[in-house]
Amino acid sequence: MRIAAALREALARSPTDQGTLIDGDSRDPLLDSDLPLAAAAVLVAIVDKPVPAIILTLRTEGLRRHAGQVAFPGGRVDPGDASPTHAALREAQEEIGLPPAAVDLIGIAGRYTTVTGFDVTPVIGVVPADLTLVADPTEVAAIFEAPLDHLFDPQHQILRTVEWRGAQRQYYEIEWEGRRIWGATAAMLVNLGRRLEWPL
Repeated sequence: MRIAAALREALARSPTDQGTLIDGDSRDPLLDSDLPLAAAAVLVAIVDKPVPAIILTLRTEGLRRHAGQVAFPGGRVDPGDASPTHAALREAQEEIGLPPAAVDLIGIAGRYTTVTGFDVTPVIGVVPADLTLVADPTEVAAIFEAPLDHLFDPQHQILRTVEWRGAQRQYYEIEWEGRRIWGATAAMLVNLGRRLEWPL
């Protein structure tokens, strides 16, 4: 996979302490902000095709957290998970039927803390273009792909400001074919594009 080799090289040469990277969001003060962050992991699955794309999901409306939002496949790191990578692969298999054996693991990008109290590890992997994915309807309303060229283009990464619970908060937003990618997912995409110095 040409894209896998290029991504592996780019991730290895990129510094993890770039001043342009986003550390994360400040905790919601109405949550239990004195509790430790909960470990989570997501799979950034890059589809190996002439125009590489990332697999994203639209979460169902009935979920307790992040309902109706666009997200990477992923979730909490469970006690039985050997590592964040194991958790990301397990969650991707549960949520969209992605076989772990089909993922060519590239590496781990910088962790990201969310306003809802999660410490998220993005796990980067490359998958073939001919996979048949099946959404778990209890968690995923839709599965779609968005091209890296679009997601990593700074012109498409719009910085928004909103007043939320008496404080000014900023977040990134990326639109793709009528779908709104924002918050932690958009921020992790911004970080990854900056680290890889896309286009490769």
